[in-house]
Amino acid sequence: MKFLNVVSFPRAANLFFSLIAVMLLATCASPPPPTVTVVTPTPAPQCAPCAVCAVCTTAAAPTALAPITEPVPATPEIPRGRLERTTFSALPGWGNDDVTLALDAFLQGCPTLNSQPVWAKVCITGAKLKSRSVASVTRFFEAEFEPFHAINADESDTGVVTGYYEPLLRGSRMRTAEFRYPIYASPQDLITVDLADVYPDFKNRRLRGRLVGNKLVPYLDRGNIETDQPPLQGLEIAWVDDPIESFFLQIQGSGQIQLPDGSRIRVGYANQNGHPFRSLGGLLIRRGEIKLERASMQGIKEWARRNPQKVQQFMNGNPSYVFFKELPNDLTGPIGTLGAPLTAERSIAVDQRVIPMGVPVYLATTFPATERPLNRLMVAQDTGGAINGAVRADFYWGFGDAAGSQAGRMKQQGRMWVLLPRGYDPNTIQTPPPATTSNATPTKAEQK
Repeated sequence: MKFLNVVSFPRAANLFFSLIAVMLLATCASPPPPTVTVVTPTPAPQCAPCAVCAVCTTAAAPTALAPITEPVPATPEIPRGRLERTTFSALPGWGNDDVTLALDAFLQGCPTLNSQPVWAKVCITGAKLKSRSVASVTRFFEAEFEPFHAINADESDTGVVTGYYEPLLRGSRMRTAEFRYPIYASPQDLITVDLADVYPDFKNRRLRGRLVGNKLVPYLDRGNIETDQPPLQGLEIAWVDDPIESFFLQIQGSGQIQLPDGSRIRVGYANQNGHPFRSLGGLLIRRGEIKLERASMQGIKEWARRNPQKVQQFMNGNPSYVFFKELPNDLTGPIGTLGAPLTAERSIAVDQRVIPMGVPVYLATTFPATERPLNRLMVAQDTGGAINGAVRADFYWGFGDAAGSQAGRMKQQGRMWVLLPRGYDPNTIQTPPPATTSNATPTKAEQK
């Protein structure tokens, strides 16, 4: 479950130098200083190659372990793909899936979708079905929807399908010798600017930072936050016993924390610090710490257990940091971008710049680390920072270790078909605003 795609700060600052001043002035409760400027941070000094020292200490905060980083060039905005009308006969295995489970997941999102008349009709029809047999529900989808084949910008129709889940961590409301790694709530000084308010072409793009005087500067990165003298002290929701589990909680974007008395806290994505996500697995591979075939979530956790002295430095190589909020324990699942609880093995995260939130999506892929077909009607209810392009999905496996085992091993090829109400062009259907109960941001925070 993935955060909204974020424009990296240095590049966005150059593009929106004058924009930020206007937006900050519009959102201040009291008169701000006369001028607000955006400062592009000066690049950190570069280390000279050294056979002994692999870490550049000049780039880190005084109290933080220096991150092990590599330069990553800015990625320009590129076309995401399109949807092409087709027929149900083109969907491999259509008719063999228990689509009643997909109908239940689809109806979970109808309170949000009902704001659009086209969706209100199909939601009402689906909710009033007299028979919930597989045959009846299949006929409902065939009668009310028309399939569109998802095509990438390069005209290919295959892409990567990964998995995510809701983990269970061990923690405490109080810091102890055992529970000493904090799960933070969103800080009040974190400013978020929605770029689409001024430039519609930047829909779902946000710029994040903090004010220093009258200047908007990048927010603290992971290395600055995870120090011996944390700058966010007082914002702790809970403390957990394992830093690598905390790290993966941020990647999944939601989870549950079991307290010593047996009760649980459910947390979901609240915000992100605005820094770009850098893959820990990719960094470990490039530095020769693990082999490609061991770069699953399970493989990375095993490496961390064997190398506790290296863990923090390598984690700091990913400057992105996710903040959480506490959610009601009676939810049936984590809350996705759409504002609906996610359904295990029926919800997926997609790129909403191509695929609208809430739509049924037929997915043709294979089970994790196998060639066994996995052809299933899913529902697009979430997004993620690394979910980019028409044929790109993140499969929500559910809660707990069994779901985590599937999610951690899943990196398959797949194809996708989007079901839209009959008679409507995909370009005319807009993603609905999140429900008021939603976190208004994707549950799937980041990707491995």
